This record gives sequence, structure tokens and C-alpha cells, in this order.
Amino acid sequence: MIDEKLLEYLEGFVTENRKQTFKKVLENRTRHFSVVLENVFQPHNASAVVRSCDIFGIQDVYTIENSYINKVSRKIAKGSQKWLDFHRFKTENKNTKECYDKLRKNGYQVIATTPHNDSCYLSDFDISKKSAFVFGVEKEGVSDFMMENSDGYLKIPMVGFTESLNISVAAAIILQDVTTRLRKSDINWKLPPLEQKEIYSRWIESSIKNLDKHKSFFYNQ
Repeated sequence: MIDEKLLEYLEGFVTENRKQTFKKVLENRTRHFSVVLENVFQPHNASAVVRSCDIFGIQDVYTIENSYINKVSRKIAKGSQKWLDFHRFKTENKNTKECYDKLRKNGYQVIATTPHNDSCYLSDFDISKKSAFVFGVEKEGVSDFMMENSDGYLKIPMVGFTESLNISVAAAIILQDVTTRLRKSDINWKLPPLEQKEIYSRWIESSIKNLDKHKSFFYNQ
């Protein structure tokens, strides 16, 4: 629940330009697509994917941390991690299944990114369904569980000798393609007004120094 009066008070500590930037960015945010990082151990790759999510308007990132802790490099992510919602699965076991179940609960079809023979080419991918794109660990790729339980497979056409792309490059290519097509479609892809307001409120708070002090003053004045 958003405290409208508190939000109005806190907005006074944020420049008008920043507030308008927040609103403009939120107009282009979506949960129609999301990204899943499964057991990615190289921070620079995870960070580059996070940066691409922000650039292309993806609000949610799901991380499955079975063997490695997902770390984001501020130098590579350029602060983009501040503006996204992370859903981390990092208990001792069943992280992959728990993430999968959560995606299902949130209405996503699960799409494994892999050069599998049965994979759909990116240009042929149907953007109409709410989809979560799973990117696997650098060498092994997407886990057996995800391969067996995914609704589909997706690949990028390649005509050279190299068989695969770096995970961060693959994510950027896929997200650029599907979000560009999404914005040209008549699909209802934008965040609902209430969700935009909730995220806006969090962004306002994250922009204020000594936030607790200002909140205390507001509630005790």
C-alpha cells in the first residue's frame, strides 16, 4: 500500500527532471518478458545481462543460484541493478524447481535459450505469450530440468564456425528483438498504473539520502 502523503512529501527532495525521467522510463517497462539467469558464475556476464534488461525495459530478473552466488559488478551494470526487481533462489536445494514454479505462478511460459535442434529461431518466436527466457551457465548451458520442463526452445541464427554466443551477447540480441517487436504490436505489455506507482515510489526513496531521518520527521511532525 502506497502512502500517498508520504510519497508527495518525499518527492520534494527529488528534482523535477529526475521525477519525469522515472515516469518516462516506467512507461516503457514491461513484465510481459522476464529473464532467468540459471547458475551463471561470472559476475561480468550476469552484470551485462542485467544492464541489457534495464536498457530494453525488462523489470524482473530471476536468479537461480545452485552452485554460485549471483553477483553484479557495479562497473559493468552501471547502476542498472538499482532499478530492477530481483527474485533470487539461493537455498541449498531445489532452487531451479522453485524458480520454475514461481514463473508458472506468475503466468510465464518458460523458454530455454539453447542451440538445440528443436529450437525456434528468434525471428520466428511468438511474442504474444508472456515469456521468461532462461540463460544457462556458460559452458553447460540450461539445466536438464529446464530443458525437460520448458515450453519451448529459442536460438539465434549463426552461420560462422563458432557454435554459441557469450551469454550477455545472446541476451542483448534476444531482448532487443523481442522488445522492439512487442512495442510495435497491439499487445497489452505495459505495467498497470498501480505497479508503475509502486515502483516509482521505491525509486523515489532510493534517490534520497538519510531516508529514515526524513520519514521519521514526516511521521512525527
